[in-house]
Amino acid sequence: MSQKPFQLVDGNSGDASDLSVKEGTIGPAVMDVTRLYKEHGVFTFDPGFVSTASCESQITFIDGEKGILLYRGYPVEQLAKNSNYLEVCYLLLAGELPNAQQRETFAHSILHHTMINETLLRFFNGFHYNAHPMAMVSGVVGSMSAFYHDSMDIKNPEHREIFAHRIIAKMPTISAAAYKHSTGQPFVYPRNDLDYCSNLMHMFFAVPCEAYEVDPIAAEALDLLFILHADHEQNCSTSTVRLAGSSGTNPYAAIAAGVSALWGPAHGGANEAVLKMLEQIGTPDAIPKYIAKAKDKDDPFRLMGFGHRVYKNFDPRAKIIREMCHKVLDKLGRTDTPLFELALRLEEIALQDDYFVGKKLYPNVDFYSGIIYKALGIPKSMFTVMFAIARSVGWVAHWQEMIADPDRKIGRPRQLYTGPDRRDYLDIDKRA
Repeated sequence: MSQKPFQLVDGNSGDASDLSVKEGTIGPAVMDVTRLYKEHGVFTFDPGFVSTASCESQITFIDGEKGILLYRGYPVEQLAKNSNYLEVCYLLLAGELPNAQQRETFAHSILHHTMINETLLRFFNGFHYNAHPMAMVSGVVGSMSAFYHDSMDIKNPEHREIFAHRIIAKMPTISAAAYKHSTGQPFVYPRNDLDYCSNLMHMFFAVPCEAYEVDPIAAEALDLLFILHADHEQNCSTSTVRLAGSSGTNPYAAIAAGVSALWGPAHGGANEAVLKMLEQIGTPDAIPKYIAKAKDKDDPFRLMGFGHRVYKNFDPRAKIIREMCHKVLDKLGRTDTPLFELALRLEEIALQDDYFVGKKLYPNVDFYSGIIYKALGIPKSMFTVMFAIARSVGWVAHWQEMIADPDRKIGRPRQLYTGPDRRDYLDIDKRA
């Protein structure tokens, strides 16, 4: 990482001081403002942190203008085509793609640590039958810290690795248990002979009274979705994990905080919002009406699943998942479902509309992922949970990177205070 000077001039006093500008491997440079308050008595003001680099990271790079997403330097398109989710997990955690032996050892570790403590499993009986699955997942992940006292030393690299494998291995089991609790069906234990996504599908949909075979197309689609959702730089939930973890809290508490942040409809709930929008539109004949409403700035209706805060071009993940979306609908025989026909027609119209093309409001990954999840039989309430399973490796990778940083400091943003000036306490009989 190179550095170059930048001169800052105080508009009031005319005093000048040098700040350094740091350049990374690729992407925008950053101005180091750590001395700004000490030397000038001012803070930077950046609501939403849209122009602030909160940390230095080597994990994921996004170029929103060009539609680029890299995991450890590898284009997500190449990983989606040639890799699988567990190999991508290894890449994000270790920094390099594994050789054959490393891949086998890592996969064996994950696939053979999927069971959760039976006492932990009984926690689900304490939740109401209609509790949101994300509430259950967040609570149970946080409670894992009560079970693994012997391996929670965040300063111990071996303990950090054990934690990483444990979270990746057990998130599907916890999530499936949340789903089964919400349906009133008995829990289904994991199977070591199944791959990661087939095992998840089996725990979701198998029942003790009959055999269940996972559709390979369904497992393939799920694996692809997990690759595309594995990490996305310093998004809200990842930043939450880093901020919580910066205090030195146990890693399970930090991941539980990330799960809670992901739950927000502006973050992990976007694909659920897509299906609600499609249900609101109702039929293909109504699409022109709602397209017009979406163009009207005074109309509250919004076309969900189009455009992205970061990507100002086509979401690279959407290009990949679009093909899989059509493959799933074709192979699983769900194209006769009106909702899917509606989604495909809306996609076609929007991609040909000058308004949306001109504003680069292309379908994003959330538009297609919700359709795939529904085609796989996963209910809307579980969409964000699936996102959490996939993103858990990204959270862990960023947590590990932060904890291993020798210059780590507890996160402490500052503010622009606009409340009352100093005032003295008044006795109650003197107050207006």
